[in-house]
Amino acid sequence: MTMRTPLRPLARILEARQKGENPDAIERENLRLRHEEMRDRSRLRAEGRLLVLGLCFVSAFVLVGARMGQVSATVPEEPRAEASSTPILAQRADIVDRNGRILATNRVTNSLYAQPQEMIDPVHAADELVRIFPDLDHDRLIRDFTGTRKFLWIKRKIAPEQQQAVHDIGEPGLLFGPREERLYPNGKLAAHILGGTKFGREGVMSAEIVGQSGIEKARDDYLRDPANGDKPLQLSLDLTVQTTVREVLYGGMRMLDARGAAAVMMDVDTGEIISMVSLPDFDPNSRPGAFTGKDPADNPRFNRAVQGVYELGSTFKIFAAAQAMELGIATPSTLIPATPPFRWGKYTIGEFEGHNYGPQLSLSGMIVKSSNVATAHIAQQIGVERQQSFLKSLGFFEPTPVELSEARSARPLLPEHWSELSTLTIGFGHGLSASPLHLATAYSSLLNGGTRVEPTLIRHRGTQPKGERIVSEAVSAAARKMLREVVSDPAGTASFAEVPGYNIGGKTGTADKPKPTGGYYDDKTINTFAAVFPANDPKYVLIVTLDEAVETTGARPRRTAGWTAVPVAAEVIRRTAPLLGLRPAIETPSQAAIKLSSNE
Repeated sequence: MTMRTPLRPLARILEARQKGENPDAIERENLRLRHEEMRDRSRLRAEGRLLVLGLCFVSAFVLVGARMGQVSATVPEEPRAEASSTPILAQRADIVDRNGRILATNRVTNSLYAQPQEMIDPVHAADELVRIFPDLDHDRLIRDFTGTRKFLWIKRKIAPEQQQAVHDIGEPGLLFGPREERLYPNGKLAAHILGGTKFGREGVMSAEIVGQSGIEKARDDYLRDPANGDKPLQLSLDLTVQTTVREVLYGGMRMLDARGAAAVMMDVDTGEIISMVSLPDFDPNSRPGAFTGKDPADNPRFNRAVQGVYELGSTFKIFAAAQAMELGIATPSTLIPATPPFRWGKYTIGEFEGHNYGPQLSLSGMIVKSSNVATAHIAQQIGVERQQSFLKSLGFFEPTPVELSEARSARPLLPEHWSELSTLTIGFGHGLSASPLHLATAYSSLLNGGTRVEPTLIRHRGTQPKGERIVSEAVSAAARKMLREVVSDPAGTASFAEVPGYNIGGKTGTADKPKPTGGYYDDKTINTFAAVFPANDPKYVLIVTLDEAVETTGARPRRTAGWTAVPVAAEVIRRTAPLLGLRPAIETPSQAAIKLSSNE
């Protein structure tokens, strides 16, 4: 409690009177001191209040200024039906070939959006936008720009020259948002393998890139995972080989007037796909929209190598021969009845164009001549259950496990009731439909020494473990020798496949094309050639399939694989074998030839 000093203290008054001083001066002095004290207290109180008030004003101005700066630097987000706390991750890993060359990458582009409330001349803006983007609806733009909307997308991605043209309009309500988009620098090359992407969740400042088809969809989790950093997805494809295969296949398709074509090249030991081509194809940078045709095979997005399931004709005969050898039913020199026709109940099996290869053929001759009758005899001895088990071990009962989103739907077409008649016809490739990739996988498993491989588009590193054994090494070697004779024997069905120095083996297959309404066409075929090279030391399998190909240089049209698919495959091997590092084998001339040369 504060004690106040009296203005006229009695002791001081009495003392002053004794000394002869004026007591009123004491009161005036005390009054002055009290006023000064009160003034000092008031000043200090006012200064404190002013300081607090000033701090409040400064804090308010700082807060308002910071908020204004934040608002001015923020672009409004597109309205959403539902919110998500997960940030949009725009970065997507690159895809490269086995040698590290870019197949798919990202590039920075821009989106175009509008804030109608900020527009100065909406009508003029709509006129100019329609001029730059002819696909826009002029009337709808006018309604959106003059209505109540505060935000709308105009284009999800635009080219740099389009961005400049929009900028030149000078409309403050037209704004750009940076984003990444997927770029495929090789255009159509490997289009069916890569597939394509689309935008997922979108914001103004970024957009989520998600896989739409192909390996982009099948490996979407890997490609979008930030934990992978800058590590690309490396495929087994060889870009140079892929370019060459597509070039040759496209030329062959055009020359033979084929409706479509497919090719698969596979490493026989690892199952790695070195090249896969399907024609017609498309550019994934401008992926075609929904297909409106009747036949899915006419869709350029349809992957004939994986999704196309066909009767692959006589290419299946080597499976019957190999199983017969594995079971001990026959050896390459075993004679088999071959006199046509083969009768089973009311059904008869004959040879192509009525050929008669004599009363008997060896097992090797059955493959070289491509005898339906002899193969039917072998298939009958194998039987239904053993044939099913063998073909199942080769992968013909399930979709291929290759890393493509479309592969899961490509299930082989098996007989509804697998009777003995089915066994006979499947022995020579009719009655079971599979894809060229199925055939490449089966040939690799049979010819690599007899161990199962799984097809893959991902580059393997190091030694891969062997798969389950399908046939013995001896049977695998005997099958390769038979396939080599199909090419090297002048009477073989694939003599046009001979490429000097590369020891090619293979089997042709010509299958009548089925009608959508049932039955088969008389003048339309699916032609396939399954090749292995080098046949004596197999490294690669090549499957070439042509849809409705026809060779017209002769007196009459020729629609067999020997005249269509075989020359195309031979040209593919001739061009790609050096790219794969395969040196041609130089044949040593005979001693007689050397002596003859020295005597000249």
